[in-house]
Amino acid sequence: MKDIEQNENAQKFEHPTRTAKGEERAWVSLEQLETLWVNTGTLCNIECVNCYIESSPTNDQLVYFKESDLRAYLDEIADHNMPVTEIGFTGGEPFMNSEIIDMLRLSLERGFSVLVLTNAMLPMMRRHMRDGLAALNAAYPGKMSLRISLDHHSAKMHDLERGEGSFEKTLIGMRWLRDARIKMAVAGRTLWDETEADARAGFAALYQAEGFDIDAHAHAETVLFPEMTGTLDVPEITTACWGILNKDPRELMCSNARMVVRRKGADAPAVLACTLLAYDPEFELGPTLQDAHRDVRLNHPHCAKFCVLGGASCSG
Repeated sequence: MKDIEQNENAQKFEHPTRTAKGEERAWVSLEQLETLWVNTGTLCNIECVNCYIESSPTNDQLVYFKESDLRAYLDEIADHNMPVTEIGFTGGEPFMNSEIIDMLRLSLERGFSVLVLTNAMLPMMRRHMRDGLAALNAAYPGKMSLRISLDHHSAKMHDLERGEGSFEKTLIGMRWLRDARIKMAVAGRTLWDETEADARAGFAALYQAEGFDIDAHAHAETVLFPEMTGTLDVPEITTACWGILNKDPRELMCSNARMVVRRKGADAPAVLACTLLAYDPEFELGPTLQDAHRDVRLNHPHCAKFCVLGGASCSG
């Protein structure tokens, strides 16, 4: 591998330990594993603009995760007394996976809290999914939460990202969750030309109008994520940045979380550094959670834009 420290024309995010300017790249240690994310598969019922994981009705690069796969990881957590408290489910759209209710039940039976990221559209609204969610919520009250992807508090802006009519379809799902008394949160985006205060005020008005028990001003209940595109020019994060930015690496997602996936054609699942980097082999840490207990170099634009500068985390 060429020494980019001496190469003035080197590209950003090329070398694992050195930036294009030759400075030492920052890293994050796994302090303790608190959240295990499960990517249920990259298939989704819709295709959104700038989806960070490129989910769509045809993208099956990450195939459906199985309940037996998850059971093995939960057994590993128990066998090694790992301090995991939360199992998160993301996609794709998790309710496209026919085993999602079984995986939620298994996680709840083992004593974990559960967070599901969903668009709350037609896959979730199928009868057997609604029946399963209602039964789990009754059996494990307060232990399961669904975070709904609602990019903006207006139909016009939300539909620009997710397709015409998607806002109302999501609201139909949220109204069902409201009536079923299933705990909800919302994930929005900050790409709009409005202040955070205006965005939260808009969500607050929507929640009030719909009777949603969601706090627009609590960051864990209304999460506003920075936009992520591959075309943004973002700075590389060096070891000096922690002090310059007054940022603690223990605040970043990769200090307390890992994600498990099943790649198309792979013999076994794999553990990744975080939920954002599903396709870069540099961030695949091995087949087991013990293998994944190592440092992560921040060698990707998402590390800078989303986590360090954006201050975002997929977990609450």
